[in-house]
This record gives sequence, structure tokens and C-alpha cells, in this order.
Amino acid sequence: MKFIEEEKEKSIAEKFIEEAKKEAKKATCQRAMCGAVIVNDGEIIGRGFNSPPCDNEHERRCDIKKNEYDQKVTDKTCCVHAEQRAVMNALRDNPQKLKGSKLYFSRFYPDGEQRFLGGKIQLYCTICTKMMFDVGIEEFILPHQEGIVVYNREEYLKKSFEYGK
Repeated sequence: MKFIEEEKEKSIAEKFIEEAKKEAKKATCQRAMCGAVIVNDGEIIGRGFNSPPCDNEHERRCDIKKNEYDQKVTDKTCCVHAEQRAVMNALRDNPQKLKGSKLYFSRFYPDGEQRFLGGKIQLYCTICTKMMFDVGIEEFILPHQEGIVVYNREEYLKKSFEYGK
């Protein structure tokens, strides 16, 4: 994990985090609104936000507490995650550009405030992480309370498997 310090690199990261915020505002999840963009060579090659599959209201489970599910359930939301949608979008439209790309992510909660990661790192979706790892995304850029952070793929995968320990 490294904090982005260099001004030009920080400016680029802020630009794409803003794009991820725009995606998050499209989310229909009632628990958290997430957005992701995948970027390669300065070009957005995939976009995604979280919501139930095909925005199907019959699939919505936002009001069920995650600890009420069976322990074996690995993804306790009803939504397709923003990262998953961004990967699927890139696979459809720009599959040749995924290798070596970067994923930028943003999250809001129902009160409309952006939530930053901080303290305990919350990289908890191993399904998304494995999917991103498998298609060749190299870096994951997330806003933290202390600044913008870059994780390399191996570190991000390891952290997601450590979540909840």
C-alpha cells in the first residue's frame, strides 16, 4: 500500500475517483452506493455501480442484516457489485485493454456522505478481488481518510482474504 504523494499522479487519481463517484450515484442499493471505473493508459475502459441484477426489485435484500445469513454465504448482498459490473463492462467493450489496468473505487452510504477507508482496511469481497485479479487488473486505487491509496494486486488479494480475522 502506498499513498499517492506526487501532485500530477494525485490529480489523475482524483479525476478517476470523481468518475467512480458519478457511477456510485447511479447505484440503487439501499445499504451502500458504490462505483468503480477501470482505467488503462488514461482511458476509462469499464464502469460499474452496485444494484440488484437487472435492477430487479424482487432480488432486493438490503434490509436483511448480513449476520442473519448462513455463515457459508460468502456474498451477503443482493447486488451485483460495482467492481463486478466494471469488469463485465470492460470484458464486453475493451477486453484487450484489461491487462495492466487500474481500478478506482468510491463508496457512499444512504446519508449521501462518502465513506473513506481508514483504520482497519476493509477490502472484504474476495469474489470481486479474485475476478479483478484474474482479468489482469494491476492496481486498486481507493480514497482513505489520510489520502488516496494504491494497492498492488497481490496485496489487495491478500488483504481481502484477511478481512474479518
